Amino acid sequence: MWARRGGKTIVALLSVAVLVLSWYGWQFIGDVNSGLTTTDVFGDDTMAAEPLDGAIDILLVGQDSRTDAQGNPLPREVLDKLHAGEADGERQTDTMILVHIPQDGRGAVAISFPRDAWVELPDGYGTNKLNSAFSRAYNYTSRQLHQAGDKDADEIDNEAKVEGRKNLIRAVEKLIDRPGMIDRYAEVNLASFYEITTAIGGVDVCLKNDVHEERSGVNLKAGKHTLKGAQALAFVRQRYGLPNYDLDRIARQQAFLSGLVQKMLSPDVLFDPGTLREVVRSVQKSVVLSEDWDLMQFAAQMRGLSAGQVEFRTIPVVGAAQFGSASALEVDVDEVREFVDDIVGTPRDDDRSHVEPGDYTVDVYNGSGDPALGDEVRSLLSDKGFQGEGSAIVDGGQESVVRHAPGEEDAGQAAADALGTDVEVQEDADVPQGRIDVHVGPGFSPGEPGGGDESGVTSVVPAAAQAPVQNTPEPDTGAETRTDESDAPDDPITAGDIPCVN
Repeated sequence: MWARRGGKTIVALLSVAVLVLSWYGWQFIGDVNSGLTTTDVFGDDTMAAEPLDGAIDILLVGQDSRTDAQGNPLPREVLDKLHAGEADGERQTDTMILVHIPQDGRGAVAISFPRDAWVELPDGYGTNKLNSAFSRAYNYTSRQLHQAGDKDADEIDNEAKVEGRKNLIRAVEKLIDRPGMIDRYAEVNLASFYEITTAIGGVDVCLKNDVHEERSGVNLKAGKHTLKGAQALAFVRQRYGLPNYDLDRIARQQAFLSGLVQKMLSPDVLFDPGTLREVVRSVQKSVVLSEDWDLMQFAAQMRGLSAGQVEFRTIPVVGAAQFGSASALEVDVDEVREFVDDIVGTPRDDDRSHVEPGDYTVDVYNGSGDPALGDEVRSLLSDKGFQGEGSAIVDGGQESVVRHAPGEEDAGQAAADALGTDVEVQEDADVPQGRIDVHVGPGFSPGEPGGGDESGVTSVVPAAAQAPVQNTPEPDTGAETRTDESDAPDDPITAGDIPCVN
């Protein structure tokens, strides 16, 4: 059984075509980096390092925000055209797509993640819908900064958005079990979609049946259409009346993006300086990109890309399920990970973590009751190259645990692996960057399993987030279900086609 929940959707995959276009815009109108809105979601190291497999992995996010990239409310007339309600700055990540571009750049796969997929979120935010990862981190950070009282409203909003984006990236990586895979981030909103589709003169789509739905404003006959602006947005945002609900909406988004990629790679756009100039202006106004994105390097990798070599896929789902008061899509995590592995390849052990033990100092706290155990643990860590000396005797009672600074989960796991046993690994904001705390509890014995799941990794739980964040499902607001799966969209869409969709 499939399920969907109402929500306002925007196509984040728009970003990939915008990025491709940005290349060619460089040839005609100069540096398209100038004037872009950027966000520091990776820090200094991620963008400087080349991925081991040479691939680029971009998380494309569609925000249902009634503001532009600079946080300015959209004009009332624009909101009315888009059937978008008030300019209230709502933060719903309605579309999440992972784009994997191999090293040769001659093909790309875009993997859609349903917003209502029920998953375990990172950083202590509990189990909830995937699209709540951004808002939960945003809200928590905003509350903490307001309480601190040393920043103004704009500073708080900007920092909270960065933490929301980081948490969403980690949530996708956690679901597919590929920490550190994502190295680029692009975010679009209602304004982006409206302005860019208008600038390129519209996108060709095809409908299987007549469609009329008042809430979204869509009113189209069966067959082919060229859509732009408000019409295009209505096409991809329709919430009601679709036989497969969210899965049909994803199929529409993918079909629209297949047409968009075709249009943006066509001579009508690539060799028209006026059109390119308008699109770049739209991107600069309403698209957010991760900092330090080397567009020249990206262009070199994308040089051989053609529309027919971009494929759109959707992760498998089990079906509709009720989780407390929330209707969501149940997913089989193992099936999702196998699905992603089949598309992008199985990661090698040495690809999953790029930790240099010598860059980390480990503090050992021995609460086991056995004074000699501290030296034994120190020896195990030193043998693996970790820095630090001796150990401190502390009161017992605490379970064995490894704590690491935010963003250094690989290092924490590497230290836990050095102990030769399953030890809980936690993120702790009180641990400085470059340091790791190892607490040895009663009953700890190197080489014998001592807890945690089969992989030795448990939820990453920042101590600061435990108290204020409640594992409360988002309330259901009119979920619809279906029992007939026969019409569920299955086949991948390729960006060289104009497929007819529901």
